[in-house]
Amino acid sequence: MVKRVLDVVGAVVGLVVTAPLLAVVAIVLLVTQGRPVVFAQVRPGLHGAPFRLYKLRTMRDGDGPDAERITRVGRALRATSLDELPELMNVLKGDMSLVGPRPLLMSYLDRYTPEQARRHDVRPGITGLAQVEGRNELTWEERFAYDVWYVDHASVWLDIRILVRTVVRVLRRQGISHPTHATMHEFEGTGQPQT
Repeated sequence: MVKRVLDVVGAVVGLVVTAPLLAVVAIVLLVTQGRPVVFAQVRPGLHGAPFRLYKLRTMRDGDGPDAERITRVGRALRATSLDELPELMNVLKGDMSLVGPRPLLMSYLDRYTPEQARRHDVRPGITGLAQVEGRNELTWEERFAYDVWYVDHASVWLDIRILVRTVVRVLRRQGISHPTHATMHEFEGTGQPQT
């Protein structure tokens, strides 16, 4: 109950404070990339139930590697994590929490080990323990281990510490991209070769 109150208050404050910035960014995206400004994708939430995740669009439409499709504006949005701001609406709706394991792709659900799948025992978050411990610099297995540790030790105080550390990492722009990829490579299952 306390966590939900923290989520709602944090989301409302976040949306009010960032509303002018969001409006400016939306105009820039509209002028440089056209519609839509907001990207929506179905992701797994609590217990793997699907929901529509909202983010600011950072890539051009079409095929090709992510590195080639990320726009200049999109790269700046990712570097500052501003592309994640629309997820505050997901928090208000109850699909997400401010803190929790990041919601990944629906196609990953049958690739998790039973232990890794426990990351869905809590609502996904805008930020999480894995994000402040290395984010995209971590291997998938390391990320999932942090996610499961969070599930087992979740508390309001832990959430507050993670939120504070998130602000520090965003300001320092740490862990934004994987060392060898513009975005995190696809998770193919534990023990599978990583490309």
